[in-house]
Amino acid sequence: MTLSLPLAASIGDPAGVGPELFCAAWALSGAEALPPFFVVGSRALLEQAAHRRGIEVPVRTIAGPDEALEVYDTALPVIDLGDLPYTPGQPDEAGAALALRALETATGLARSGTAAGIVTGPIAKSRLAAIGFRQPGQTEFVAEACGVTPRNAVMMLAGPSLRVVPVTVHVPLRAVPDLLTAELIRTRTAITAAALARDFGIAHPRLAIAGLNPHAGEDGRMGHEDADVVAPAVAALRAAGIDARGPLPADTMFHAEARETYDAAICMYHDQALIPLKALDFDAGVNVTLGLPIVRTSPDHGTAFAIAGTGTARAGATVAAIRMAGECAVRRLSA
Repeated sequence: MTLSLPLAASIGDPAGVGPELFCAAWALSGAEALPPFFVVGSRALLEQAAHRRGIEVPVRTIAGPDEALEVYDTALPVIDLGDLPYTPGQPDEAGAALALRALETATGLARSGTAAGIVTGPIAKSRLAAIGFRQPGQTEFVAEACGVTPRNAVMMLAGPSLRVVPVTVHVPLRAVPDLLTAELIRTRTAITAAALARDFGIAHPRLAIAGLNPHAGEDGRMGHEDADVVAPAVAALRAAGIDARGPLPADTMFHAEARETYDAAICMYHDQALIPLKALDFDAGVNVTLGLPIVRTSPDHGTAFAIAGTGTARAGATVAAIRMAGECAVRRLSA
């Protein structure tokens, strides 16, 4: 994988597992053939995190992304936003402020074209909210910074075995039927199809559209949303030339033989998408934001405060997020 520009990684909450996992990813970069990246955060904190994990990771301060490629082979480059004491498992407002500054800086570098894309470390949303962060999460922040409406910023979870897109995300289950519209399903599926072609190299993406109700409504016996909302969306997608089929019973969509028939599953609500993804690819799941003018990925796990600093957090999802961001960026830069 050859990138002419490095990826920017925002450190995430410094009391979580993000700092140590970015250090671990750099230590594995040769064996995993990762693209070059730099961390936006704190040099001292990264050095402490690597030491606590028991790995040798030289960390070097850089003034900007153009210096990252020069030092990457011998040290983990970092844009240093200031020192903080390393207190794994003990989040506070100072750490949340650093996480937010890192996210803002990394996003700005990608938007300016000086970084190939961003990989965001896990944050604690409640801690960010306490310091005035008004977006629901990092996805919405990056979308707004890029001038993209939340409706057109699509969350895809991707692993070696499965790609899934939840049409509705962080909302109560009882709210889902009222939020689902044929237009919302059509829009998010069309954005997914375009992103699979542009960023993942799938020329003719195949999309499997899950039904909302058990057995996809079973001809109205278990609800009318599948016939009245999901089916018209699928028909509109097919009329637009997109290879979409459904509504399909969700309980038969995720076994191995079924997964061979599509490139991504479009699901109606959060857990319908994330349960099969995490059951199959828990340690390698990547959160990718589709529909943005920049590449953005994140490991599909949280801050894991309970195990931060213990050296037991696995780096697989962070490695996968860096690799996927690099692959998507290469396709965009070569287009």
